Amino acid sequence: MKYLDRAALAQVLTDGIAQMQITVSPAQQEQLLDYLSLMNKWNSVYNLTSLRDPMQMVTHHLLDSLAAVPAFAGAKNVLDVGAGGGLPGIVLAICRPDMKVAMIDTVHKKTAFLKQVKAELELHNVSVHTMKVQELVVSEKFDVITSRAFADLTDFLNWSGHLLLEGGKFIALKGVAPAEEQQRIPDQWKVTGLQPLQVPKLGAERHLVFVERSPANTP
Repeated sequence: MKYLDRAALAQVLTDGIAQMQITVSPAQQEQLLDYLSLMNKWNSVYNLTSLRDPMQMVTHHLLDSLAAVPAFAGAKNVLDVGAGGGLPGIVLAICRPDMKVAMIDTVHKKTAFLKQVKAELELHNVSVHTMKVQELVVSEKFDVITSRAFADLTDFLNWSGHLLLEGGKFIALKGVAPAEEQQRIPDQWKVTGLQPLQVPKLGAERHLVFVERSPANTP
């Protein structure tokens, strides 16, 4: 477990948020740092992320997920598929306490970590599921389903499409804009937008891919 210089990490986080011109309250920034601290602590045993340097975790995990937060404006009930260590789900839950965030992963140690984060950070808007997304049944479908580096777009849509509310959308967090993936998606879905993200200090391509039901498949 790497030593956390919280003041230095806080400065990078604050500067990055300012550069991206997004609104994150001081209390929410403290929660984000608490989350990073938990990830750093659990990572040595649970291997939540390949990154071991907390400063890299700020840029590659926190700022990377924060860059996507504005795209969820208006969302009320979100599912993060293949949530892993909670990116972007935990970040969304912290920044949007008014929004329900469900996270699902098949790996028990990862969902155990997510439940610990929920408890320690008192994130009352979070729910955690341990299973394949294909097997998830819910009483209330989601208006947005998201994932970060989870799977090929076609698999993502096929596996979780049954959970999307009519009129809802997928928001996939990707690295390089996946042109081939977009072309291969099933006919009942349509890519409606591709948004490049500028993540401070990251130095790598990031994109959001927006997908909705094709008009012919919308009742």
